[in-house]
Amino acid sequence: MSTRRKQNLSVDRALLGFLFLAAVLTIGPFLWIALASFKTQIALLMGTVKFTPVSMNYDEVLFGNTSTFARNFLNSVLVASASTMAAMTIGFLAGYSLLRLRWPAWVVNLFLLWAVVFNLVPPVTLAGAWYELFRGIGLSNDTVALILAHTTLHLPMALWLLSSFLREIPRELEEAAFIDGASFVKTLWRVVIPIMMPGLVSTGILVFIFSWNEFPVALALTNNTSATVPVGIAKFAQENEIKYTQMAAASVLSAIPALLALLFGQRYIVKGLTAGAVK
Repeated sequence: MSTRRKQNLSVDRALLGFLFLAAVLTIGPFLWIALASFKTQIALLMGTVKFTPVSMNYDEVLFGNTSTFARNFLNSVLVASASTMAAMTIGFLAGYSLLRLRWPAWVVNLFLLWAVVFNLVPPVTLAGAWYELFRGIGLSNDTVALILAHTTLHLPMALWLLSSFLREIPRELEEAAFIDGASFVKTLWRVVIPIMMPGLVSTGILVFIFSWNEFPVALALTNNTSATVPVGIAKFAQENEIKYTQMAAASVLSAIPALLALLFGQRYIVKGLTAGAVK
């Protein structure tokens, strides 16, 4: 075996080892939570390795008399879906306007810079101001207030990503559609959106997951009726007791929508993230 081949084999083994370690560090915590959800509280606190799986934690989370997880789950579906649709629609139209209309270059660069800077602002710093604002206009503890807040939080990310995808579409395709007599709306619907579909799906999934997992703003703007899943999970940590196993069961259930979204849009995500990498 040549020296170069040995070097390549060593590099491949090192890369595989690194990928295996990264997979363990990524999957390990979720696997631990999944196993904890099938333990009793005593077995978990004692660190029991061998245990008899029980379903009582899931029964309590889903059907318990004091549990509000089902309502929290529906609230999260509503908030994440509505805010994702709003952020995607506004972000797409704003990105198209910035890149296709005759805006000065400094305006385009300023908007995209704002999108980056806003993403660096911790959401918790905005929660207090939003609470006072929505209380003043009669939307205190209302799901609509959280939808508006999540749309504002994730619009910059949607704008930045969709603008980068839109930049890869040749203008000549749209000009050809206009020459053939297509209207502006028809050009967007029949030409631009189909080409951007991988980018739209990947961006939509990212925005949905970010909205689904958002906690500090949801905690500030909701009550028991309008709380989302992350807020509902936090409520298992009570004053005199922390229900670890029920918290684990609720965490596993809360991960299902994100996993389904990733499985559904996997091929679109790969295409979207590699768009423009290969000419």
